[in-house]
Amino acid sequence: MKKTIFFMISLAVSATYLTAQSADDIVSRSRNRITMKSISTTSRMVIVNKDKSTSERIIKQYSKDDAKRNGRTIIEFIKPTSVAGTRFITFENANGADNMWIFLPSVGKETRIDAKTDGSKPFMSTNFSYNDISSQDRDASLDTHTLLKEEDLNGKACYVIESKPRDKSYQYSKMISWIDKNNSVNYKMELYDNKKGALVKILEMSNFQNVQERLTPRQTKMTTVSDGTSTTIYIDEIKYDDDEITESMFTKAYLKTGKKRE
Repeated sequence: MKKTIFFMISLAVSATYLTAQSADDIVSRSRNRITMKSISTTSRMVIVNKDKSTSERIIKQYSKDDAKRNGRTIIEFIKPTSVAGTRFITFENANGADNMWIFLPSVGKETRIDAKTDGSKPFMSTNFSYNDISSQDRDASLDTHTLLKEEDLNGKACYVIESKPRDKSYQYSKMISWIDKNNSVNYKMELYDNKKGALVKILEMSNFQNVQERLTPRQTKMTTVSDGTSTTIYIDEIKYDDDEITESMFTKAYLKTGKKRE
């Protein structure tokens, strides 16, 4: 399973001579720096609105590869009651847009999310879009990567890399990442819209901790530049290689009921 966690690298090459392939390698290492069979988390999602009021949601997330090593993730909303029972599932497609489905209790049936037409829409009224949910695990081959420069970010020496989607219909025209030169951690991403090329969102990862020998961001914040609103995900519980995650969880039956088949 490829997830954005921890992989030590050593690149003793001057930035001046790094090639496009080197930029590809840096991004690939960053997006694939964790190997695991599965992962489960319980998180608090804190939303800051325009008037600076806040709301909080509790979510559970489960991820596990299929037999072909394609990633699958399901997100369940636990609290508050207004969103409880909502479940969202995504199936990774290494060659293009992920397949996504959502179950809303108020509707009573699962609905497919078309990545082309709906991927840029807000995910459950948060600052994350449906595309954003899987952006850090996005296959590096879907983008063209260019090393822009090297600079420090919060005291960490980073490569600053621009990634432009090959699919021009993708939500963003480009994504700029700050990737740690020593451990491949991605600390920050700037996201630019695909119409005017303006900076629209900033994604920041912080509070990294060693969890089961994997350097893990316990806090992820997405900020919308135009209005200052944000959504921050705080991971309260996390478990890698969770044997309680079963194949039956990645089905439409589980999406509708939240119950595993024995």
